[in-house]
Amino acid sequence: MTDMPMPEGGSDDDDPLPVLIVGGGPVGLTARALLERWGVRTLLVEKRAELSPFPRSRLVNVRSMEIFRGLGLADGIADAAFAPRYGCIRFRDTLHDRDFATAAMIGVNAPVPESPVTGVVTSQDRLEPTLLGAARAPMRFGTELVALDQGRGAEFVVASLVDHRTGAETRVRARYVLATDGANSTVRRLLGIGTTGTGALGDFTTVVFDADLDRWCADRPAGLYFTTHGLFAPVYPEGGWAWFAPTPEGAASADWPALVSRALGSGADVPVDVVRVQHWVMNAFVAERLRHGRILLAGDAAHAMPITGGLGMNTGLSDVHNLCWKLAGVLNGWADPGLLETYEVERHPVAHRTLQQAVANAQLMLRVQNRRREQLRAGGEAPEQVELPWTDRFFAQLGLLLGVTYRSTAVLADGVAPQPSDSGTDYILTAEPGHRVPHLWLTGHRSTLDALGEWFTLLTPDPARWEGRAAAAPWPLRVEPLPGEHADVCELGPHGALLVRPDGHIAARWRNHPAGDTLHQALAAVTGSTPG
Repeated sequence: MTDMPMPEGGSDDDDPLPVLIVGGGPVGLTARALLERWGVRTLLVEKRAELSPFPRSRLVNVRSMEIFRGLGLADGIADAAFAPRYGCIRFRDTLHDRDFATAAMIGVNAPVPESPVTGVVTSQDRLEPTLLGAARAPMRFGTELVALDQGRGAEFVVASLVDHRTGAETRVRARYVLATDGANSTVRRLLGIGTTGTGALGDFTTVVFDADLDRWCADRPAGLYFTTHGLFAPVYPEGGWAWFAPTPEGAASADWPALVSRALGSGADVPVDVVRVQHWVMNAFVAERLRHGRILLAGDAAHAMPITGGLGMNTGLSDVHNLCWKLAGVLNGWADPGLLETYEVERHPVAHRTLQQAVANAQLMLRVQNRRREQLRAGGEAPEQVELPWTDRFFAQLGLLLGVTYRSTAVLADGVAPQPSDSGTDYILTAEPGHRVPHLWLTGHRSTLDALGEWFTLLTPDPARWEGRAAAAPWPLRVEPLPGEHADVCELGPHGALLVRPDGHIAARWRNHPAGDTLHQALAAVTGSTPG
């Protein structure tokens, strides 16, 4: 893949580039698309020579698909993904044995009423080209960030970049730097930002291979097969497999076809054609800070999750969905730079809760295997099934995905006691400020979430009463009629309204039409600014 030219501005001799994005995985690519929608000029640099050829992240959950729906990408991603029947996990002794337990991926295996979209099982190398094509902003492959200079009080950051093909080093000035450069983040290291959590959990290997496994899997499809000899996953709907396992000793000279064949189980007798091998470290940590002046961390650079539950990439996508509208507001002049302080305030607690959930996922998955081993050691004929050590709601996690609550200066509390949230399993529909706006059908197949975009949205059953004040507001703002039958759900009177941020979280609620210029005051408080 060839490099795109660097945009005008951003070099030592020109005006600073608004945003430099470091890291071209799904999170960085999504940030690039979001910022382009806001009219913010960016440059994305990626040290790899091309997009990742490995499947890596396997799950795009409901909340991430809502973000992609807003970008117009959800249908294309779903079309290239596995059918909903793959939205489950099967536990087996070996891949060619019967299931001894199964678990559904709620929100993936079938639609849920809480969202207008369904999550999908797909592969990161199938997702990234779609995200790359979602924006036209320049992207430089084979370009590595090697140094950062951010002086106290400086109005920009100077980034030193090295082109791996030519060896040339250039410097770019940027108003802000967004680091999405992975768990081994160069930016985080250069800034000296530490991490909390377990850290490295072990060395693992992914082997992508071709083999005919239909006789054991075609009539019992799954997104993941959890066996005593590693995890097996179909890579694409049209074929291909991946095996995930702890890295063996002597990996440099390992006979990978033989190892995969052995992992399939004795008696499998299936030819294995290894396509590629990748070694990686499973991490579990959260960065101590998500911001250092004009430099912000997101995705795995900010938090690394164990792969169980598919929470890592998805958490990073929500990071940049939270951050990009704030960057746009600051750069476009309708938000005070202090708004960026709410990014860490809002997302840091989410990262910690999500890490706890991901670790709990890993422990519970291992308990399934331990129970199976206990059955087999007991002798005699093993029972058909292993009782799962969680309820059938465990993998739903809708409370964690859709029930995230933000508390910051970018949210105006309405004096009502908060409802329980962020439970990890149960999602409780609420229109309390700080929560994601509930999915409610407006007309036809148009959701309240579809009313959102590069603007604040005022949802109200009485738009005529609010439109005059909205038109006079110097912030990007649209008024959207809310059908009367939804007013009670949102705890609104006939003239009330919800002020929804561009990331879908409710900034303010008025149960009835307020006196005075309350809307203007609310937007000024949320953005920390009074434009024009």
